[in-house]
Amino acid sequence: ELVAISVFTEVELRYLTGGRQLGRLATVGGDGTPHVVPVGWIYNAARDAIDVGGHELERSKKFRDVARTGRAAIVIDDLESTDPWRPRAIEVRGRAEAIALPTPLIRIYPERIISWGLEQGRSARTVAR
Repeated sequence: ELVAISVFTEVELRYLTGGRQLGRLATVGGDGTPHVVPVGWIYNAARDAIDVGGHELERSKKFRDVARTGRAAIVIDDLESTDPWRPRAIEVRGRAEAIALPTPLIRIYPERIISWGLEQGRSARTVAR
């Protein structure tokens, strides 16, 4: 059951719940250097957030980065078609938590959502939380 009011549009929610499992998570290191890695993720309908998991996640740089900064971004994308070339994606930037127990995960609460290729044109908006 999806939340009654989501920060995502109906089209974005369909994309997020459509079976894609791989995304690219961006964090910032202690020296300000960006760090981006492929990750597994799910849409958390109860929290209207993106949950990122991973093997020994709590021992990873990305987990430490999020614990320190409280910020992260993720891009979830694929190619709808290669001929013609049709990429589609959602970028989610926002506040993030490094949650150690009971199962380690990084939870991203959307503050900025940018999507393209999901319907005509491009959507970019800041959302209030």
